[in-house]
Amino acid sequence: MVAGSDRRFRSLVAAHAVSTYGNYLNLIALSLFSYEVAGTAFGIGAFMALRLAAGVLAGLAAGVLVRPHNRRTFMICTDLAQAAAMTVLAARAETGVLLLSAVVVVLGSGNTLFNVALRSAVPDMVGQDNRVRANGLLVTARSLATVLGFASAAPVIAVGGYRAAFALNALSFLVSAAALLFLRLSTRDEATAEPSEAAAPSSTRIGTAVLAPPLLGMLLLRGADALGSSSHNVALPVVAELADPGSPAVFMTQFWAAWAVGSLLPHQLVKRWEPWRQALEDERAFAVGTCLMSVSFVLAFTGLPGPALVAVALAAGLADGFTDIAYTSRLQAEPDARRSRLFGLSAVAETSGFAVGTVVSAWALETAPPLHVVAAFHGIALCGALAFLVLAGRHRSGANAPVAESGEKDCI
Repeated sequence: MVAGSDRRFRSLVAAHAVSTYGNYLNLIALSLFSYEVAGTAFGIGAFMALRLAAGVLAGLAAGVLVRPHNRRTFMICTDLAQAAAMTVLAARAETGVLLLSAVVVVLGSGNTLFNVALRSAVPDMVGQDNRVRANGLLVTARSLATVLGFASAAPVIAVGGYRAAFALNALSFLVSAAALLFLRLSTRDEATAEPSEAAAPSSTRIGTAVLAPPLLGMLLLRGADALGSSSHNVALPVVAELADPGSPAVFMTQFWAAWAVGSLLPHQLVKRWEPWRQALEDERAFAVGTCLMSVSFVLAFTGLPGPALVAVALAAGLADGFTDIAYTSRLQAEPDARRSRLFGLSAVAETSGFAVGTVVSAWALETAPPLHVVAAFHGIALCGALAFLVLAGRHRSGANAPVAESGEKDCI
């Protein structure tokens, strides 16, 4: 990555971190505001379901909407649309169910489409050789923004109310849009021609996309990973209340702060140690990281003492950052014209897995202990990761064996 491009990309990452901070601040504020508007817990669930459904539909459409020639413009438009939605919500004295529903749809679809465009454009912004380091930088920014967004939600709402949080979120989208507008990083590979869409016998077709077995396995495992992650997100407040009834927020802050520190480490390792960067380009690294992450999150619910809990949360964050970099970097290795479709399918898998897991794990927690629920859901991800490792090893062995010329090179 040349020096000028590196500076511009880091500036873009900083602006994206501001936008991500606003999103996580708004996640708390909008959930509480939804309860105020709807008046029932069911209403919160309905608005959340609507947001997730909008994200799933946007993921399905992303392969058609987000093209190599329009990624930068598309990201700017989604930022402006979300900024406009939050501005309307902040400015209205009275907010009804219909207006809030429209805002939720814009946020759910806009966030998905922006992330699809950004992830698929990273190799063209920094070059294929630098994509692993660039993804590490994005993961680092996301982790910091997540913790800061969650931590500042309560004081922002206490001082300025929900509308102050909405206005801050709108401003964060404008910062991201301005960075994209003025930095003018390339978001397409001019040398990449449109590849053939013909499917080979050893591939699987999903919609209009053609997936080679390892990539199909990665998408399915990503969905299982999201399913497992939903369980610890739902169960953690329950455990915090049981572990520290007087101040459960302190328990959760301690856990997520340790997780955030752990998620910062993979990027530092990638920068300083070349073998780490090379390892993250292998799809099997994603499965190994998923195994470590699932085991770590299960251990976190076994009633460990404070220092041990912090260590396990740190390990979970390390594995989480590791898997995110490995997964994103592997998908970005595909031809430019197909990345948007892949990341769109990925968004569908992630959002669907998280949505289903949130509903089912919340229902399961009514009758089962948190440890059992988290172990069951992360057990699915763990088994999926182990199965992927076995199948990926067999596929790699088969690919290395001498075979007659085939059309498999046309698969993604």
